[in-house]
Amino acid sequence: MELLPLTPNGKTPVRVLTIAGTDSGGGAGIQADSRTMALCGVHACVAVAAVTVQNTVGVSGFHEIPPHIVADQVRTVVSDIGVGAAKTGMLASTAIIEAVAGVCREVGIGGDGDGDIPLVVDPVAASMHGDPLLHAEALDAVRNTLFPLATVVTPNLDEVRLLTGVEVVDDRSARRAAEALHALGPRWAIVKGGHLRSSAYSTDLLFDGENFHELTAERIATGNDHGGGDTLAAALACALAHGYPVPDAAAFAKEWTRRCLAAAYDLGAGHGPVSPLWRLHEA
Repeated sequence: MELLPLTPNGKTPVRVLTIAGTDSGGGAGIQADSRTMALCGVHACVAVAAVTVQNTVGVSGFHEIPPHIVADQVRTVVSDIGVGAAKTGMLASTAIIEAVAGVCREVGIGGDGDGDIPLVVDPVAASMHGDPLLHAEALDAVRNTLFPLATVVTPNLDEVRLLTGVEVVDDRSARRAAEALHALGPRWAIVKGGHLRSSAYSTDLLFDGENFHELTAERIATGNDHGGGDTLAAALACALAHGYPVPDAAAFAKEWTRRCLAAAYDLGAGHGPVSPLWRLHEA
């Protein structure tokens, strides 16, 4: 894998905005996004949509940020600092999703125009422990309001099922899921195969409405996979901000996440985090 270039000291790096929730345990959410962005050589900007109460064994609560404050964070960052790409994570409620979609349209994030800022939508609905992070009624807002703005969507298999009704169990059902996701409006859809543990390899399926691209990597056997979805979406956004076309950006994100899984470490009593700290040893 060719790493994204590091900006020389004193020069302004590429900027990427994450619109998501926090993780008080530091393994997922904005914390995972910021770690990957920093180690991809990117300046991370943040718009906090929710504050979670969590550790390695689960989420015990969360507090939603007022929707207008979430939107104001996005507007303020883009108007001054500017961003080369953006991603969403946990947005928690219909009101926050609608506020984010509105401000993204306002500032040129997402959409299908050639000059628009790429938008990666990671439709976070639950933590890896199964704790809900999105109100059930907000799924319609994800489908109808957020997905049509997305350059790429990156749901996990549980989120695929919630959003499309398709249960992914093999390649054929993965293709049906990718088609169903694409029909909701994004330019590209990724169906991630990491949770299908029937093979020594993990295959993600990328679909643009016409062509399927398979991204396959050796599966990393670890229980320390907290933040893996956030990490992939963040790495994808970083590559898009550097000007990579979507298939190349997805391939970069896949390999980046595989290396982060290989470098994952124990933390607390539950699932430890995937770790981008491996890049410190290759700099």
